[in-house]
Amino acid sequence: MTNKAIIAGGGIAGLATALRLHQIGWEPVVIERAPARRSGGYAVTFSGIGYDAAERMGVLAALAERHITPDKLIYVRPDGRTRFTVPGPTVRAMLGQRALNILRGDIEDVLYTAIRGTVDIRFGTTVTAVSQDAGGVDVTLSDGTVERADLLVGADGLHSATRRLVFGPEEEFRLDLDHMTGVFMLDRLPSCVEAGSTSTLTDTGRTLAIIHLGEGRSAAFFGYRTGDPMAHLAEGPATVLPRVYGDMGWAAPEVLAQLPRAESVYFDTISQMVVGGWSRGRVVLLGDAAWCVTLFAGFGSSLAVAGADLLGTALERHPGDVLTALREWETGLRPEAEKKQKLGRRVKGLYAPADPFRLWLRDLPLRFASYRPVSAVLQRRLQLTA
Repeated sequence: MTNKAIIAGGGIAGLATALRLHQIGWEPVVIERAPARRSGGYAVTFSGIGYDAAERMGVLAALAERHITPDKLIYVRPDGRTRFTVPGPTVRAMLGQRALNILRGDIEDVLYTAIRGTVDIRFGTTVTAVSQDAGGVDVTLSDGTVERADLLVGADGLHSATRRLVFGPEEEFRLDLDHMTGVFMLDRLPSCVEAGSTSTLTDTGRTLAIIHLGEGRSAAFFGYRTGDPMAHLAEGPATVLPRVYGDMGWAAPEVLAQLPRAESVYFDTISQMVVGGWSRGRVVLLGDAAWCVTLFAGFGSSLAVAGADLLGTALERHPGDVLTALREWETGLRPEAEKKQKLGRRVKGLYAPADPFRLWLRDLPLRFASYRPVSAVLQRRLQLTA
């Protein structure tokens, strides 16, 4: 009899898990609260164990087609004058060879395409109750149906309903890092931003970056400090972003003017999840629901895909013994996730420095890389040609 898994969450973690479980002969069912697929999201570096996992799962080539070739990084002043520039060849050298620069939404799209037509995906649906026994788990859905499965995977993100239902309130696990982030796709590149570049202004504890993605696409990325992130989350981006960035100057007015027209806006706290054990019986958390290393660490998408791959491997290694597979999976993956969480906590002060001295310290390595002799050495040492 085919094993069945209910996967709560249709983002990167959930779709990758569905693909991997389908590959080992399981029947995955993806439950996604959004009424339809979302697009966009911020650009991430996809590398390391996630890159290796994507290769094993057969989606690396499709991901590579979505790779955004990093070009110059331009750091500007509030009046729009350039502070310094890191040239494209140096940026690509720092990225490395087994790494992709890619939108989160494009990773989702590749994974969705890989399972479309073979995996049951139910949009506009949530998990409302969970009960389990030695033989399986019963999952009640918002449409009133009850699904019996061998495993429930909570891949439903930072504010996971699965975690709340089975593990406890979010407040018991959430570690806020006192920052917010917001991202949305632009319908046109601001007039003061150079095409083919990523241009960034950091000013008094807030950052605005405009990323030109080619093919007529560009994105605005906001990140700022706040002592009350949950209050900002409750207010929402339409209220908060104009208030925080309204006096910033440079490209901010043009970007904020596009906010009401944005198809979707990602806006959330920058928080980690510190969960003592990622499984409770036949319910397991994966991705941001379990660990959320945050964008400070810059490895969340890679960990999500790697976690899905390793979970499938563990379940395949222990057929009929889900609990042993879950314990083995967590033992193998937890050290990497905790290492990235520590990195995220350590570097959070460099994200949107609150004073000029910390900004200078943050930018010092990049300033060195912007100098032509240093740039040439980096490209040569990393064996990357312009």
